[in-house]
Amino acid sequence: MASSEEKSLINNDIPDKIMMEVSAFPSMPRVGMKLRALLNQMDVSITEIEEILRHDPGLATNVLRLANSAFFGLSTKVRSLKQAVMLLGVKRFAQIAVSACMSKTMGKAVEGYDLSPGELWLHSIAVSNTAEALAKDRKIVETDDVFTPALIHDMGKLVLGKFVKEELQKIKSITSNAVPLDIAEHMVLGTDHAEIGALILAKWSFPIDIVNAVRWHHNPESKRNSNMQSDIVYLSNQMCQPNADIDSASRQFAMPSSIVLKRLGIKLDQYNEMAEKAHSWMNKLSDTLTFD
Repeated sequence: MASSEEKSLINNDIPDKIMMEVSAFPSMPRVGMKLRALLNQMDVSITEIEEILRHDPGLATNVLRLANSAFFGLSTKVRSLKQAVMLLGVKRFAQIAVSACMSKTMGKAVEGYDLSPGELWLHSIAVSNTAEALAKDRKIVETDDVFTPALIHDMGKLVLGKFVKEELQKIKSITSNAVPLDIAEHMVLGTDHAEIGALILAKWSFPIDIVNAVRWHHNPESKRNSNMQSDIVYLSNQMCQPNADIDSASRQFAMPSSIVLKRLGIKLDQYNEMAEKAHSWMNKLSDTLTFD
């Protein structure tokens, strides 16, 4: 809920227009829904995945393209879906397939945020893989799925982008005083991209833990957040920021929340090491995949 000060900055008709855009936002691609369902099953066969992908040759091509990127580190060039599953494992392959599927939604340029074609998607893949690596490294078993909320954490930008563009000067004026972007969005628009992303996922009938992980990925310290996934997505997103402020002398990335570091049992030097690795992954991915 916007404060009285925030309300003075908000054009009265903007919140209603944003909600109309959320209501009109397309459903999740059917193939993506089927692939997500597979990820929730204990035993998934190669045949089941192939059956889903064979009806969309373009998607199958993108899956192989992504699997062959240096980002995933396969030493052998993958030439078929079956070979990719054998080398990557069923779960990992299904995650790559979901990522490729979401490229149709997230691969476009995003106005307002100055994101070129594919930039949001590449960032999202990097965050999702960093989140999985972080959860594995920390041996966090409280959450079954960090990949999905990390992959779609910035979905709200697809709706909010044009509104950010229209109010960009107001937002830039606020962020120039070291105010985080999501807070500036809320001050000017009455909402932010994390909140809008959560509304989209609720509309898509995602589980509440995934909805909440997206909702609080910029504000994990909120008293309303009790979701370990939010901590992981938040920290992974921090690690993968393309313009992270790095001190050349100490090689330390911009300081993350000390509360989140403590909850996850991560020391600052460990965070910096993980962030360096995340940026290395991002560079490999962006060098391999190009968008028009």
